[in-house]
Amino acid sequence: MSGQYVAYTFFRADPAWRRLPVEERAAAKDGFAEVVEEFIPRFEHLRAYSTAGIRPETDFFLWKITERYEDLGELGAALNATPLAGWLETPYSYLATTKASQYTSARKARKITPKNLPYLVVYPFVKVRPWYSLTEDARQRAMDEHIRIGREEFPGIHNHTTYSFGIDDQEFMTAFECDEPADFMHLMLRLRDSEASAFTERDTPIFVGQHMPIREALDRLDGVGSFVVEDHR
Repeated sequence: MSGQYVAYTFFRADPAWRRLPVEERAAAKDGFAEVVEEFIPRFEHLRAYSTAGIRPETDFFLWKITERYEDLGELGAALNATPLAGWLETPYSYLATTKASQYTSARKARKITPKNLPYLVVYPFVKVRPWYSLTEDARQRAMDEHIRIGREEFPGIHNHTTYSFGIDDQEFMTAFECDEPADFMHLMLRLRDSEASAFTERDTPIFVGQHMPIREALDRLDGVGSFVVEDHR
């Protein structure tokens, strides 16, 4: 039954924080980044993604993968002790675990290993209850089609599905690494034609994160990392 805990925690900075003196903001970002960097060796993977300028209710998120549930709480407590935490909201937070898929030949829990692609698309997923009333053969047929579309038609997109039954509000947490967000849009549009799609109850909110070091993601909170490209025409 052993596997990984996979969590996604989203943060939004209070706009009033941006009116603080630049030195105070820099110190707050340093303190937050130092905690994340200190915890990286304790996690199998601890990665930062910026959503600044994309969705209004979140600025960045952490993708956390560990075999120890306690790591998640200990990191959260350490981050709460930083000065920046007083200016951050957590509009979304999701928890899931890994297990062997019943629709493949795997017998061990799938190990989530990031592919280090530039974008990660994340969303909670819930199926309608009639899905679970289908026969095993009917569900297998629908999932075989679903899996085939992803593997054969969109091989550059990597799926990291995890399970939340009983430990969070959604049933699954789905995460897809890709080179371009538009590539994932085409995959989702194609999957609308699949049999399994008819059994989707909810697959929102959807977040597109850009992978970067935690310090770069924090710099985007107040625009320190931004730059203007001069027009030399």
